[in-house]
Amino acid sequence: MAPTEVTILPSRVESLASSETKAIPPKELAIFAPSSRVESLANNEIKAIPPKQVAIFAPSYRVESLASSGIQAIPEEYIRPEEERKSIFDVFEEEKKYDSGPQIPVIDLKGIDSEDKIVREKCMEELKKAAMEWGVMHIINHGISDDLINRLKAAGKAFFDLPIEEKEVYANDTASGKISGYGSKLANNASGQLEWEDYFFHLIFPEDKRDMSDWPKTPSDYIEVTSEYARRLRGLVTKVLTILSLGLGVEEGRLEKEVGGMEELLMQLKINYYPKCPQPELALGVEAHTDISALTFILHNMVPGLQVFYGGNWVTAKCVPDSIILHIGDTLEILSNGKYKSILHRGLVNKEKVRISWAVFCEPPKEKIVLKPLPVLVTDTEPALFTPRTFAQHIQQKLFKNGTQEAVLISKEV
Repeated sequence: MAPTEVTILPSRVESLASSETKAIPPKELAIFAPSSRVESLANNEIKAIPPKQVAIFAPSYRVESLASSGIQAIPEEYIRPEEERKSIFDVFEEEKKYDSGPQIPVIDLKGIDSEDKIVREKCMEELKKAAMEWGVMHIINHGISDDLINRLKAAGKAFFDLPIEEKEVYANDTASGKISGYGSKLANNASGQLEWEDYFFHLIFPEDKRDMSDWPKTPSDYIEVTSEYARRLRGLVTKVLTILSLGLGVEEGRLEKEVGGMEELLMQLKINYYPKCPQPELALGVEAHTDISALTFILHNMVPGLQVFYGGNWVTAKCVPDSIILHIGDTLEILSNGKYKSILHRGLVNKEKVRISWAVFCEPPKEKIVLKPLPVLVTDTEPALFTPRTFAQHIQQKLFKNGTQEAVLISKEV
């Protein structure tokens, strides 16, 4: 039997684009290796490799490089299954359907600080209702200044505007367990499908648990502005958890205590970068999922993309100025015994505009706390819907379901 011919490709698509390659080889005939090793591979005198080793597929290239290479068709690994593609449409047209069906509620938090008890209770009831019926909402008058948010967005965009070589200094290494840093999805599920995004991921609070070696040094104000945003957002986390605790009929500090309190609740920032996609009707920026967190807070650059699955249909989130999107995560769904909903959601991409989002996941410590429905919410008529588990065990359960470690270890969001 003749040996199988193999094409050895550098992992960075910009290197591939600058070569004389006319087409992306099928993955079973390609080795994708880190670019630093391609030279050593080429210097060897290998002519072929045994067939069993042909399907080595460990891409570490960036979607940004792929998008900027001028390709007209996306590689097959990014193409969603046919059944899923039936629900993927033009995101800008979908956003225009705002008045034609149910839409993610907008909650004005200004009333929560009112001296008028009726105004306060009305605000609390609206947030509680959104958490129970939708599990997602736009919050306005949230108390974080527009100036700070604009500076945060400018710093994140400036990082992704850097040449890829400079961003690679901060590359993560999920194979070795280093999930913080600059990355791209390697394998999204057992079929090897990929998502159309690059990202930067790191812990931003509590401050004494941060690893500052993971933080970008460029732009120069990234650390200052991100740290300030984390502090301001941490106050908002407490405010929301207080409202949701009272909404369950328990003491106001109960949910905060259950997820670790000020000392143990972790806030992880993931900046998602979704390049323009030549075939957005075939791809997703982030596949359908629920968050493992207690709460997730999302900012974006006013380019639509988020969709939530509500009432049997995908609903596209409208871009609401000066708002933060708030998601209820699995952790609060468990603690509330299903009263608060962790909604299924995903991210669309488009061919016209780059989309960037800033997602902060508020997560309990992995081992210190056992997650289970609050005892007061469990009755004979409303038995516990979830078995007790640590946060780490919950991650493992989702890992097993998804068939991939990275899909869970690096929190997803759109």
